[in-house]
Amino acid sequence: MLRLIHTADWQIGKPYGRVADPQKRFRLQEERLRAIDRIAVVTRERQAELVLVAGDLFDCPTVAPATVLEVLEAIGSLAVPVLVIPGNHDHAAPGTVWHRDDFLREQARRAPNLQLLLQREPLELDAVIVLPCPLLRKADSSDPTSWIGSIDWSTLPAEKPRLVLAHGGIQGFGARDYDADDESRGAANNQLDLARLPDHQIDYIALGDWHNLKQVSAKAWYPGTPEPDRFDQGDGNQRGQVLQVELGRGLGPRVEAIPTGRLGWHQISLRLRSDADLERLEQLLQDAIGDRVSQDLLLLEVSGQLSLATHQRFQALLTSLENQLLRLKRKGHCEAAPEPGELAQLVERPGDPLIAGVAARLQQRLEEHPQAGDEASRRLTHLALAELFRLAGSR
Repeated sequence: MLRLIHTADWQIGKPYGRVADPQKRFRLQEERLRAIDRIAVVTRERQAELVLVAGDLFDCPTVAPATVLEVLEAIGSLAVPVLVIPGNHDHAAPGTVWHRDDFLREQARRAPNLQLLLQREPLELDAVIVLPCPLLRKADSSDPTSWIGSIDWSTLPAEKPRLVLAHGGIQGFGARDYDADDESRGAANNQLDLARLPDHQIDYIALGDWHNLKQVSAKAWYPGTPEPDRFDQGDGNQRGQVLQVELGRGLGPRVEAIPTGRLGWHQISLRLRSDADLERLEQLLQDAIGDRVSQDLLLLEVSGQLSLATHQRFQALLTSLENQLLRLKRKGHCEAAPEPGELAQLVERPGDPLIAGVAARLQQRLEEHPQAGDEASRRLTHLALAELFRLAGSR
């Protein structure tokens, strides 16, 4: 049995443009690069003979020369051949990274074990036949695997397992736009019709493009990304792994997922109405993130309203999270709504007539615009009262 590691969608050089802090962007980019080192560890520990990268090694086809050097150095540390095909992000059109002098020169020196497959033709290695389906442009309306139908199978060694290496979506699945911060569907390009492939002639189909772990059939798998790169990726949402695959001609693959991800991507959704709800949120955060710093990203979706005092605690919690996390993405809105006792504290301030006078006028506006009335005016008044409450507390 041949043992190999199947991975894809490294997307080294991903810019993380929605992360404002440049230091945190660098941390996210560096973690994707360090994932190659973790793949190297898995390869050694599992005694794999081969690593397959099923497209999108780089995030773009014009990646910076310094990034190319770092990637080649990391791949060169793997003690086995690494077979790579271009995907839609790092396609192989003329002028892209794969044809540049710096890549060709440094690859020969730093990563001679990297074998770039740009031709759609069988490649015979000592222990396996590889049928590569590289993307030669970003979006191809034709099926990149269609050439396999013209193979004369009698010319291939009968005893060696055969594997397809391809990047793209399949019928009724895939084509998600992973550049978008929220789920969206891309165009129907780079579609793979796996049903047209001769099943009895092929032992494994190594796919890339879908960022979650996905078994398409007994022989076809997406490994997902070795380091997660998005909050909600749907359909099981299992990211941060590579696949160990054992192949023998006609035996059916044995596939095992091995974790390689390090960063935590979390989602919490909660409606806040009271101090108890805020304490529940704090406990959920502790369970998910604990005291870790710069190792997690959080999508926090909240709704509801809190008293002025509790809303201050909520705002302080958000500030703390901004500092602790690599990214805090917020959805929804939690409003600060004064309780009767809090309004009284503001209005009844004989030693502070300015705050008392402003609070009394804001209270009058609330009475003039009850909850079922002018929503925008009510929210603005609540916001003003929350700011007044903060100022009063600081005096």
